[in-house]
Amino acid sequence: MNTADQYLKAIYVVQQVEDGRVSTGALAEHLEVSPASVNEMIGKLQEEGLVEHEKYKGVRLTTDGEHRGRDALQTYCILERFLQNVLGVEDYRREARQLEPVIDETVADRLDMIIDRNPECPACFDAENDSCAHLDGSNAAVAEE
Repeated sequence: MNTADQYLKAIYVVQQVEDGRVSTGALAEHLEVSPASVNEMIGKLQEEGLVEHEKYKGVRLTTDGEHRGRDALQTYCILERFLQNVLGVEDYRREARQLEPVIDETVADRLDMIIDRNPECPACFDAENDSCAHLDGSNAAVAEE
């Protein structure tokens, strides 16, 4: 998954929580990057027709951006489920976030064959808790870095 897909996934998730346009500040906080980085990537995504951005109103995904964001979220969910259910990684959220940028579609498809993913994935993703609703959140404490 490349950086653009990570941004699209983040917009997709934050859009669900905020129920509408996403402020660049909220996006920067979610991704733990600077607002300047967010603005730069938003410009690139807008040029590609994946987002619509209105200054001071925020950003929202286009139909194409929503499809890519949903696909990126599904890859992330596959990672979470693999790490927790197959490998037994206690801090699977943190590990999934670290692996997310280096996992490509082929690897995600192969991991998907191993896990018992729910058919509604990624609709089962709980945006409020930033985790799959079907995973045991009690083991998912994100380590402070």
